[in-house]
Amino acid sequence: MTPPHAIHTSQVGRIYKTDSSDVHALKDITFDIEQGQFIALKGRSGSGKTTLLNCLGGLDRPTSGTLEVFGEDIMTMSETSLTHWRRQTIGFIFQQMGLLPSFSSYENLDVMARLGNVPRRERRNRVLDSLEQVGLIDYVEHRPYEMSGGQQQRVAIARALVTSPRLILADEPTSELDSETTHSILNLFQQIVRSDNITIFLSSHDPIVDEYVDKIIYLRDGQIDLERH
Repeated sequence: MTPPHAIHTSQVGRIYKTDSSDVHALKDITFDIEQGQFIALKGRSGSGKTTLLNCLGGLDRPTSGTLEVFGEDIMTMSETSLTHWRRQTIGFIFQQMGLLPSFSSYENLDVMARLGNVPRRERRNRVLDSLEQVGLIDYVEHRPYEMSGGQQQRVAIARALVTSPRLILADEPTSELDSETTHSILNLFQQIVRSDNITIFLSSHDPIVDEYVDKIIYLRDGQIDLERH
């Protein structure tokens, strides 16, 4: 039996209603992503990249179309089911990282492991393994302000990995990093995809990303830019 796509979308739309008009943030988004692919989502600011990532991660709901992640129709899930599914299936990496500033690297990952219902007996090993995977096993007790921007981003990646997600969604994760650190982070993403068969879907403006990904999806004004596909 053929495994389901990591992501399947068909004519996905997202409309935000305002007092004066309807804003079409996404229009007729259709594509398939296979498991174990590294995908970049590109487009100018306001093109719909973040809205699409939020829909894929169950943080926002499309107003039309079909959206399936690993064969599950997340558009029909209740909020409770969606929250549980999200914590078990998705790892998020945000532009601003969102690390808890007073917590150590270990504690930042431990919080996510608890939220993701990682069994207590596995939690410590899972946290340490994730930090080792991103090359920060020696920074277990360091707090964010004691680390460089690149090291903080690696902690954010480790935090996304600690629940063993099948899909990682990353919103502009290298925008605040210099080019050398960006190469290092993207190489790490590539290694994770290849070694763990995790699917990574990343939004970015950075041309460096093109060197590492398997496929690029371009958005323009909330639609897939067919001229660039």
